[in-house]
Amino acid sequence: MDFLHAKGAKVILRGLRAASDFEYEFQMAGMNRNLFPEVETIFLTPGEKYMFISATMVREIAILGGDVSKFVHPAICERLVKRVAEKF
Repeated sequence: MDFLHAKGAKVILRGLRAASDFEYEFQMAGMNRNLFPEVETIFLTPGEKYMFISATMVREIAILGGDVSKFVHPAICERLVKRVAEKF
């Protein structure tokens, strides 16, 4: 929230991939509204192509040596592959 205030932002955009994301995000939005009533939270849902992608899944695929290029931006893919190679 410090970042929002520093930038003068009044809106938080959050993504909901699945119904399981909703409960946590709804609670977070409620708490944010309670603490910062001037800030609004807006939820967006992804297209079907991206609905089941999560950072955890992409990381796991990379660790197992799979191709993550269809799930992330090329710049991210390059950094992720390099990082996985260094750690594993």
